[in-house]
Amino acid sequence: MLTKSSSLTTSFWGVDFSKYTSRVSEFVGEFSSRANKQGQFLNWVNLPSEQAKRVDEIYSLASQLMNATGAKTLSILGIGGSKHTVEHMLSINGLNINRSDIEFYSDIDSSSWERFMHRLGHDVTKSNYLIASKSGSTFETKDGMLRVWSMLIDAYKSQGKSEEEAKICANKHFIAVTDGNAEKSELRRTSNENGWIGDLYIHDDVGGRFSAFDDHALFALAYAGMKKDDMIAMLNAAQSVSSESLSTDWDINDALKEGIFWADAKANGIEASVHQYMGSIFENTVYWHAQMQNESVKDTLKQVAKVPDAMHHSAEAHFNPANKLVFALTVPVDKGVCRENSESYIDALTKSYSVTGNFFLERVETQGMGLTPEAAGRLTQLRAFATVYQEIVSTIMNGKSFPEVLDSVLQPHVEFYKKNLKGGVVVPGRISM
Repeated sequence: MLTKSSSLTTSFWGVDFSKYTSRVSEFVGEFSSRANKQGQFLNWVNLPSEQAKRVDEIYSLASQLMNATGAKTLSILGIGGSKHTVEHMLSINGLNINRSDIEFYSDIDSSSWERFMHRLGHDVTKSNYLIASKSGSTFETKDGMLRVWSMLIDAYKSQGKSEEEAKICANKHFIAVTDGNAEKSELRRTSNENGWIGDLYIHDDVGGRFSAFDDHALFALAYAGMKKDDMIAMLNAAQSVSSESLSTDWDINDALKEGIFWADAKANGIEASVHQYMGSIFENTVYWHAQMQNESVKDTLKQVAKVPDAMHHSAEAHFNPANKLVFALTVPVDKGVCRENSESYIDALTKSYSVTGNFFLERVETQGMGLTPEAAGRLTQLRAFATVYQEIVSTIMNGKSFPEVLDSVLQPHVEFYKKNLKGGVVVPGRISM
C-alpha cells in the first residue's frame, strides 16, 4: 500500500475535482501505457531508481576529475535542460551558495565570454569542464568548449610544455555528458578520441527539461559536495512520486490533481495562470519551470516567478478583477528565526489567491539552506508528472485522439532556428579579428 510523504503537501481551493474522479483510471491508464516504453520520451519515470544504482560510479568520476587536475571549480557548458535542471537541483539542495564551486557558460557573445573568464580569474586551468549535449553538436555548447580547449592548450604551452604534452594536460580537464553511442554523438567521439575521463550519459528518451536526475545534474551535485546518502534519499523519494503518480488511488496522486488543476483552468477559458515560488531556494527553479512550461505546454501565458520580490509588482495585475487567473504557490516550511513573519506572509497570499481564483498551495520541507533531500526529489519529479498529466487530462476530457507520442514530451519547433545555424555562416569557436 502506498502512502504519501509529509515532505511535500498540496492543498487545493476552488477547483471541482468531482467531475474528474470517475475518469482517474483513464488518465492513469494512458500514462502507464506509455511510461518507460521506447520512443515515448517517458524514460524519466523510472530514471531515479536506475540512477540510484550508479551513485557510487558518479561520485568516483567526480573525485577522479578533481584529482586529475587539482581544479576545485566545475564549469558546466550546456544549454536548456543541460543547464536549467542543474541550476535548479543545486539551488533547492542549498549547494549554489559558493558560486565559485560551480560555474555555467551557455552564451555565445563576447561580453558574456569575458564575464565567464573574469569569474575564472582569467585562468582556464583553475576549472574543470562538464560538456553536456545529447547530440554533441549543439552549436552554443560546442562554441564554448572549443574556446576553452584552445585556451587550455595555450596555457600549458606557455608553461613550457610541448604541443602534445599541452593537449594531454588540457584533455584532463574535460568530462562529457552525451549519448552513449559514438555513432550518434560527435561529443562522445571527441571524448573517446582524446581520452576524456569516464562515461556520463544523457539517457535515451529523457528530454532535457525532464532530465533533473540524469548524469549531468547528479555529477554536479556530487562535485558540489552533496552527501552520497542525501543523493540516494533524493532519488528514492523521486521514484516514490513515480509510483504514486501512476496509482489510481486519488488520495495519493497529487501529480494528477495538479495536472487536472491546470487543465480545468484552460477548459474554463482561463488562458493566463500564475505559479510562484517563495524564497531564494527557488531562484533557479523558476527558469527550469519556465522551460518546462514553454516546451511542454507550449504557450507563454503562465507567469513563473519568485516571491516576495516579484509579488509587489505582480499584485496589481493579479488582484485586478478584470483579469481572470488561476494561481499556485510553492513555499518552504519555515523552521527558523523568520518563521512567524513567513507564515503570516503565506497566510495573506493564501487568503488573497483563494478568494480571487482557483488556487493550490505546495509546502515543502526545508533543511539548512535548501530543501530536505526527500522534498527535493519529490518536488522535481512531481513537476514533470503534473506537466504531462495536463495534456492527458485535456485530451481525454475534450474527446480528442492522442498522438503517437505525447506533445508535452516533444519539441519539434525548436529546429526552426537551428536550420538557419547550419548554413555554414557560423563556425563554433571561430575567433573574430
